[in-house]
Amino acid sequence: MAAPAPPRIAIDGDDGSTLAVATIDFIDPDVVRAALHVSPGHLPPGTRTRLVDAVFDDPDIRSRRQVQVSLPLGDTEILDRLRERGVLTTFRAAGSTCLVEADLPLA
Repeated sequence: MAAPAPPRIAIDGDDGSTLAVATIDFIDPDVVRAALHVSPGHLPPGTRTRLVDAVFDDPDIRSRRQVQVSLPLGDTEILDRLRERGVLTTFRAAGSTCLVEADLPLA
């Protein structure tokens, strides 16, 4: 039997195409990991911000104390929104990815 697919949060365009996706992994009762992926090319303004908001607004994620996020290196819109939504404790480059750890505000 195949393992179930990890939960996903998707941002779709007006035409139904997927613009951005977060793959979620619940590490333990306090920690969640989110891998953020954005479609290449021109995207509608605010797509990256909407993805971060969708992740942080998910009830299963809001109930955690810390989020670990991987995002494309150099994606300042996502990084800025992460700073606005959580308290960044660490962030660093890892190849073409940026790894971020943030404390979530108490709900």
